[in-house]
Amino acid sequence: MPKLRKKNWFTILVISVPVVWLLGFVLHILWVSRKIDDNLGTSPQLRAEEDYILDSTWNFDTGPNTREYHWIIAEHELNPDGVYRPMTLINATFPGPLIECSEGDEIVVHVQNKATNATSIHWHGLFQNGSNYMDGTIGITQCPIAPGQSFTYRFNVSGQTGTYWYHSHMAMQASDGLVGPIVIHPRRSEEIALQEVRYMEDRVVLVSDHYYDLSSSLLIQYLQPGNENDEPVPPAAVINGRGLRDCSDLPNRNCSTTDRSNALFDLSSEHNTRLRFINVGAFAEFQIQIDEHEFQLTEVDGVDVHPQAIHRLNINPAQRYSIIVTPPTPNKGLYWMRARMVTHCFAYEEPELSEEVRGIIRYAPTSEPPIPQSKDWPEVIEVECKDLNTSALAPVKELAPPEKADDLIYLRSSFQIGDWRLSRGFLNDSSYRASISHPTLSTFTTGIQEKSDKHLYSLSMPYGFNTYLFDPSTTLVYQTTGVRTIDILLQNFDDGNHPFHLHGHTFWILAAGHGYPPENVRKGEGLDLRNPLRRDTASLESYGWVLIRFVADNPGVWAFHCHNGWHNEAGLSMQFLERADVLAKRKVPEEVDALCAVEGIEKGAGPDDSIWVGKWD
Repeated sequence: MPKLRKKNWFTILVISVPVVWLLGFVLHILWVSRKIDDNLGTSPQLRAEEDYILDSTWNFDTGPNTREYHWIIAEHELNPDGVYRPMTLINATFPGPLIECSEGDEIVVHVQNKATNATSIHWHGLFQNGSNYMDGTIGITQCPIAPGQSFTYRFNVSGQTGTYWYHSHMAMQASDGLVGPIVIHPRRSEEIALQEVRYMEDRVVLVSDHYYDLSSSLLIQYLQPGNENDEPVPPAAVINGRGLRDCSDLPNRNCSTTDRSNALFDLSSEHNTRLRFINVGAFAEFQIQIDEHEFQLTEVDGVDVHPQAIHRLNINPAQRYSIIVTPPTPNKGLYWMRARMVTHCFAYEEPELSEEVRGIIRYAPTSEPPIPQSKDWPEVIEVECKDLNTSALAPVKELAPPEKADDLIYLRSSFQIGDWRLSRGFLNDSSYRASISHPTLSTFTTGIQEKSDKHLYSLSMPYGFNTYLFDPSTTLVYQTTGVRTIDILLQNFDDGNHPFHLHGHTFWILAAGHGYPPENVRKGEGLDLRNPLRRDTASLESYGWVLIRFVADNPGVWAFHCHNGWHNEAGLSMQFLERADVLAKRKVPEEVDALCAVEGIEKGAGPDDSIWVGKWD
């Protein structure tokens, strides 16, 4: 009997080991398959709230390090606020992942495009020193990544810290979900010096207008004949990709709010919290508040500023602001965060419109449903679409602009109706149209390397609009040689608001106003140059003007455009080809140029005006 038992145990062991191994292998395969399915986008989801809380154990004084990411871009259907809509997402999650790094780090992002349309990623606000070809701007620094293709972005983040973001630069694709935040940490000693109000927790807050229809169909409607620049009105807004619509108000939409809720921010009642707001939307300006809270504004577009106490924050598309929130005394525990779209700029009444989206600030966890009873501020909400009043803001790190500019560029921003009743945006007499297959950067550098006579001749221009290589009616390019200081005087002849963004730089805001700029502004005289605000996105208000100054010292081709996505697609864009003398000696990497030879790079591009020739309706 004992021998028989031993034999049974041995037999069972011999049989069970392979069975257990096989079972484990099957379970592993199933787990891997599920992970692959997730990566391929079979289970789209909203990003977890904690994903946008910065690392509390971050080592500020290590590095530089390499931060590597693997992104699969694919199409999905998701209901961020209850309403199902088609979206284009990174790793099947909305919004995109946080890139958290330190100044000096190398960022490596492997992008695999499994979507129907071509794509690109622009790293908004990053200088790209020495890596202009990684800026991600279609028709300027690269061709799109075609469907089924992959591309790796690789660059260093140097010479800057603060809050930034990334988004697709292919037509209006960002509005379909391809957006996400970037935070660059300074050294610990610098962080303490630059941020004058102490805080213990650090979080990112994305605000965005939210459309229920694909951007491609909305873009066709917007650009068609007879539309007269009536921008598509967003029916909703989201905070960190979340909202909560009443489905009974939307009978014509596929809507379900199961497992949907307002964005929830659990904050400590014992210490301050930094909230980094980014407007990642296509069109709407937001006015943001936390009921019964005054907060300190401490950062503007990556530039740390001396604190200013406010209780309502206006933020335009592409802009970033950091605020420091102090727990109130007494503390009610629950408060509404309200993000209201400034609807005064909207061109028409949208029947599905819900102009306000809310988040919840919670200071103490509770088992009760988190429904704040906090009070709204009594003042009337903003009705004008223009920048937050930043005239009193001064950067902590003082950096005065050069006393005089070498060049003054006067740009008239307008919308004009031309042939076939097409309304288009113009800077002076130029309405931008991207050449998807021939980016400006490659066109210029390749021509120089091939010793093309016209390209070599263009190098003889020390500065000015390069009308020799580029057609100024569709591609307005200002070229410089050597280091030059440039003033841009923007004047708006339109009733819309235009948040203009300059790639590769921050600029000084020297003056702004309404109507016609005074003579001293036009001459660049009598300006306060002691320590003006620096940023990379400043709004040109309705029938207003703004004077900005920057130093053109970053070799490359840099877009300067309205970051209202619809206006950019309508033509409000130009380029700066800087340090042509240096750029002529550089070569675009083969893997960047190779993108242009792939079939399908035109998929998802904005419509060409020629499709409407001869059509009135």
